[in-house]
Order: sequence, then C-alpha cells, then structure tokens
Amino acid sequence: MKAKHQRLILALAALAALIGAGLLAASALKDEAAYFYTPDDVKTKDVEPGKAIRLGGMVVGGSLKRAADGVTIHFDVTDGKATVPARFSGIAPDLFREGSGVVAEGAFDAKGIFLATNLLAKHDERYMPRELEGIQYDEKTHEMKARP
Repeated sequence: MKAKHQRLILALAALAALIGAGLLAASALKDEAAYFYTPDDVKTKDVEPGKAIRLGGMVVGGSLKRAADGVTIHFDVTDGKATVPARFSGIAPDLFREGSGVVAEGAFDAKGIFLATNLLAKHDERYMPRELEGIQYDEKTHEMKARP
C-alpha cells in the first residue's frame, strides 16, 4: 500500500474517532446540560434522591427560618408553579434573602428536602433567570405574583 493511501486511511480513522468521542460526550451530557432544575422540573422529571443537581428559583417570602445552631437555614424555593423545601448549613451569601433569586447546589434526601451544599445568590437587582421572568416578590404580602 502506498504512503498516500496509508495517510488517507489514518486521517479517516482519526476523524471517525473524533466524531465517536463527540457523540459519546453529547450522550453523557444530555440530561446535565441545563444550568439548573426549577422546582417544577424536579416534580415532573422525578429527580432521584442523592443525585447532585442545581436547584434554581426564588426564595419564598416568609419561609426563611434560621435554626438554633446559627448556621442552618431552612427555606422554600419556588418557580411560581411548584415549591420545594430546602436546607443549607453554612454561611449564606449577603444577597440571599426572601424574594430573591437563588441557585442552590446539592441533592435531595429521601424525604424530598433539598440539602444545599452551596448557595449562589443573584448578583444585582436586574438579574432574573429566564425561567422566572414575569414573577415578582411582593414585600407587603410576602407572596410571589405575576409581574404587571
């Protein structure tokens, strides 16, 4: 076989290997490509307990409770369609409060409570996740409402 044919076969084999690796990577990441799950996604997609995910939504007004130990926080996360209870132990970001957007990293326990290991709060007043556009927090009534 000529050297020209050997190079052609080698180039085609390398191209096939690259395409195969790309397809394997895409297949492995098909469910993990979303930046976070909303509470409604969690209810409809049946996320298994112990699976590490990101949960994104708004902190429900009146749900933020601090435990006696001073570092554990209990709160609810909503997207306007569903609400999920959550718990975090540690130092919360300064911007974390009722009515604000949050993305929490962690996993669900067997009781359906999201055990957050890290909290990411919104960075300024204009930030709003695309999935939560049209929802706002009413500080007087402590409720989530549709934006006018």
